[in-house]
Amino acid sequence: MDTKLTLKLDKEVIEKAKEYAAKQKVSLSWLFENYLKAITNKNVKSEEVEISDFVKSISIGKSNIPADLDYKKEYYDYIDKKYK
Repeated sequence: MDTKLTLKLDKEVIEKAKEYAAKQKVSLSWLFENYLKAITNKNVKSEEVEISDFVKSISIGKSNIPADLDYKKEYYDYIDKKYK
């Protein structure tokens, strides 16, 4: 059964992912689902999963997001400004 999932990602990451998916002729949903299947498969050790250079390039470890960022406050501030 398919279930909808909403993710908040950096706009640049989303654009790169869309370009990559289009070149591969697959959807972003397919990419995420299969990536998550690969890393959560209990029969496969994490070090056996090859992570592509593209996935490495968009990893959160390279993000400029401050460690103490209050995501909820930022979100509510954004919504407040958007609907004023």
